[in-house]
Amino acid sequence: MMQKVGICACYNTKNYGSMLQCMATQIVINKMGYESEFIIYKKKVNATYIFQQIPRLFNYAFVYEKSLGVKKRIELSKRSEIKKKNELRDKAFERFKNTYYGKMSETYYGYEELKANAEKYDTVLVGSDQLWSPAGLATNFYNLMFVPESVNKVSYATSFGVSKIPFFQKNRTRQFLLRINSLSVRENSGARIVKMVSGRDVEIVVDPTLLLNCNQWDELIPLRRIIDEPYLFCYFLGEKEEHRKLAKQLSHDLGLKIVTVPFLDTFVKCDVNFGDYQLFDVGPDDFVNLIRCAEYILTDSFHGSVFSMLYHKYFIVLSRYSSGINSRNSRIDSLLEQVGLEKRHISKRLTMEMLDNIDYSTVDNKLEALRRKSLDFLSDALSK
Repeated sequence: MMQKVGICACYNTKNYGSMLQCMATQIVINKMGYESEFIIYKKKVNATYIFQQIPRLFNYAFVYEKSLGVKKRIELSKRSEIKKKNELRDKAFERFKNTYYGKMSETYYGYEELKANAEKYDTVLVGSDQLWSPAGLATNFYNLMFVPESVNKVSYATSFGVSKIPFFQKNRTRQFLLRINSLSVRENSGARIVKMVSGRDVEIVVDPTLLLNCNQWDELIPLRRIIDEPYLFCYFLGEKEEHRKLAKQLSHDLGLKIVTVPFLDTFVKCDVNFGDYQLFDVGPDDFVNLIRCAEYILTDSFHGSVFSMLYHKYFIVLSRYSSGINSRNSRIDSLLEQVGLEKRHISKRLTMEMLDNIDYSTVDNKLEALRRKSLDFLSDALSK
């Protein structure tokens, strides 16, 4: 009988990278001979739950994150034409989920029901993404505190999303880290936090999307050419106007039309008239095809960079965030450095060097070594 693995992940987040890494995580686990399912958990809102949330109102990270989300939704709601187009994108995400995701659990309503059903799994795995953010600690879901001692607990490429943990959360963070049987994170900063808080050494592994090579992605997602002419694909999650100016310069230099997928989660003023093709009816599978068929890619996104590498594309990475100790550029910088492509990351100026060929034979060899190390970790962790 197959051993059963429950996956705690952001399976329903309308984000290309999040959904593709969920898909990859489940596929890789199943290929290793396990039966996996995403764990579906809905909080039961009652008087007790509301009372338990009061301390979160004094958590700066939580309040900031929630207020930012509300602000973004308000900005989009003011513009009915964009909101209507984004509804097409939402439907594309649903199509992807229904087509490419495997098994999902029944819905567990409330924490007690979640805890009671955790015992039916041989392993519960959390990952990947910023699931250990200080803002979400109180939920006791992604930290696997609902999983009993008798069940194997694994973290794969999980991130804190910050460079340090608030002092008042260190004890609770230590508590959940010490319960997890096999720990891995996706960044050096995460490994430092784990060591500092719990004293444990931790594996650094690749993003789940990199556990599959381009041939495997080709088998999973059929080729579909969305734009019938050569193009420069610009995939920006940030709001920097100078990035759009660089894109126009590169478009002119290369003689390519610009394709974009704008207004992903908020209104960005400089995207209103940016691009020759503005696409909305685009799911994660279409996102892969837009990169697969592009002549050149300009992006500030980690997963834009990942799939550019997997498909041997000419690409340039721009910084979405400012540099410094709390910068969130680290996972892109870390990956580019690991495969020897740090020169693809620029700040403001394009150079002719950016148009040079990329030695993808070297990149592939380095990626394969990282992939093998990460697969070995996952295989060992699941077998405990």
